[in-house]
Amino acid sequence: MTKHRLGVVLNGVTGRMGYRQHLVRSVLAIREQGGVPLADGSRVQLEPLLVGRDDDKLAEIASRHGLTRWTTDLDTALADSDFPVYFDAQLTSVREKAITRAIDAGKHIYTEKPLAESVEGALTLARRAAAAGVKNGVVHDKLYLPGLRKLARLVDSGFFGRILSVRGEFGYWVFEGDWQSAQRPSWNYRAEDGGGIVVDMFCHWNYVLENLFGAVRAVTAKAVTHIPSRVDEAGEPYAATADDAAYAIFELDGGVIAQLNSSWCVRVHRDELVEFQVDGTRGSAVAGLHKCVVQPREVTPKPVWNPDLPEAGGYRSQWQEVPDNAEFGNGFKAQWEQFVRHVVADEPHPYDFLAGARGIRLAEAGLASSRTGRRIELGEPDRE
Repeated sequence: MTKHRLGVVLNGVTGRMGYRQHLVRSVLAIREQGGVPLADGSRVQLEPLLVGRDDDKLAEIASRHGLTRWTTDLDTALADSDFPVYFDAQLTSVREKAITRAIDAGKHIYTEKPLAESVEGALTLARRAAAAGVKNGVVHDKLYLPGLRKLARLVDSGFFGRILSVRGEFGYWVFEGDWQSAQRPSWNYRAEDGGGIVVDMFCHWNYVLENLFGAVRAVTAKAVTHIPSRVDEAGEPYAATADDAAYAIFELDGGVIAQLNSSWCVRVHRDELVEFQVDGTRGSAVAGLHKCVVQPREVTPKPVWNPDLPEAGGYRSQWQEVPDNAEFGNGFKAQWEQFVRHVVADEPHPYDFLAGARGIRLAEAGLASSRTGRRIELGEPDRE
């Protein structure tokens, strides 16, 4: 079996997402399986070069996983021709400058979202990457979740008939950091550091809605900061200047209406941390991270409103689970494999910098809607 080697500069691996999802569950998992399989039967093995700001942390991570290459000098890493791919999982506030340096170094770019802090910044990166002739991609991990892959299968099969609406609930209670440590880094709650749930989640919602149901044409949103002060990793209180919850209505192509709530201030009474209910003329479905259940038109019960009597049976028992019919792996790893094939074998990878820019555009529109109290139209999405 022929094996190809692909060097990857991984910047930001000391952070939660960079380490857990991208290094351990993606790059190292790919190494353990012997590389990324290609259509011709050969494999691409990844060789990571770790980059971060703390030499001790990098050394410890490298030692833990038997890796030999790490540095705190990004320019040195970018100058190494043995590593043609650059990946970024840093703070949003420093990502744009680092990606610009990587493009100028001739690297192919794969990055966490959001791509930049503004639409103009994202479009500038897209233009710069196109001019340099480097391949580029932005993480679209939610599309690779088992529950959403089952939902996409239903959409593709025509199960829903004409889709009417999408309703989504995402979130959980993130501890304030006083009597229990927070599950998310404190920068998430500081607008000056690129935090906020709108910037974080609307980029996700844009590609989920766009790829499953239709492009977003207008948004009406309300972003709020429910918890005004929190305690950071050092035990120091700080002002939460970023939004920690957002409530939005998205108008899609074809007249589909999507209502999505995103919150770090909600206690979970759902089967999974994120759930989408899709209702159509011929059937409905509810999808989460892993499960998906359906109720076709032909077996839809006939509920009758009667507040004088308690419900005799549970509504959830009236739904049928969609089988896996496939083996679903880690979504981050699946997209890493797709991007590697894009770089090495020129296979398709539609989730490029322009796709990332459309996500940022939706986040900016959501914040503008919340700030002005107006419905914001987006017009035709930029796909050029």
